[in-house]
Amino acid sequence: MQAENPAKWSYLMDMDGVLIHEEHPVPGAPEFIAELTKDDINFLVVTNNPIYTRRDLAARLAATGLVIPEDRIWTSAMATAQFLKAQHPGGTAFVIGEVGLTTALHEAGFIITDRDPDYVVLGETRTYSFEALTTAIRLVDAGAKFVATNPDPTGPSRYGVLPAAGAVAALIEKATGRKPYFVGKPNPLMMRSALRSIGAHSESTLMIGDRMDTDIIAGLEAGLATILVLTGISNVETIARYPFRPSLVIDSVADLIGHVEDPFSVRGVQV
Repeated sequence: MQAENPAKWSYLMDMDGVLIHEEHPVPGAPEFIAELTKDDINFLVVTNNPIYTRRDLAARLAATGLVIPEDRIWTSAMATAQFLKAQHPGGTAFVIGEVGLTTALHEAGFIITDRDPDYVVLGETRTYSFEALTTAIRLVDAGAKFVATNPDPTGPSRYGVLPAAGAVAALIEKATGRKPYFVGKPNPLMMRSALRSIGAHSESTLMIGDRMDTDIIAGLEAGLATILVLTGISNVETIARYPFRPSLVIDSVADLIGHVEDPFSVRGVQV
């Protein structure tokens, strides 16, 4: 399925599996980002990773050779903070997460507390505390609304997979019987907040991702054209399992170099 070609495309793109893989840039990714910048193409890196601030992520990406300004990064922590600010301005939250989440919530005007908070907000951390999880369960039981940054059950590390927010949310849900509201992909709310942050419109925006179950469906449900790259989780065989298709399938973002203004001129992978 090929989308109608607008006068100029904007790009949303995932980070892990699209631009980097295990702390190394995907071949061609630095050149692709450089071309977007040179041609003044509107773009945003959209990641479910809520651990780091966007300044931290920009520095981590720069260390791999990817020069991406911090205002071109959008995280599930930032989307969660904006959602909560819209729902309950000046609210309070008990937070399980790292500085990326706590910073975003503070900037949104939230107070972080364990005393009768309006929300329990679950993000990701490399050191989940049994004590903090117990507190979260008791607060949700007492009536705090349960929100999580992203539904990913696992995340990558150099040693293998790690439990992520989705898996830990399942623990709290099992203990309380209360389902969390997930803000990050595949929730199209995340995509719409990303679009607003760069002033882009869904009709002229592409979502580039490596996962059918998060990136592609999130783009589809937000009304975006979608490109699946085969440098991450999903492969050609994976596509057949889903009742929807990306607009284009390519080997990697390297295929888009020289075609950023007309991405559908690229010869895609046959599926």
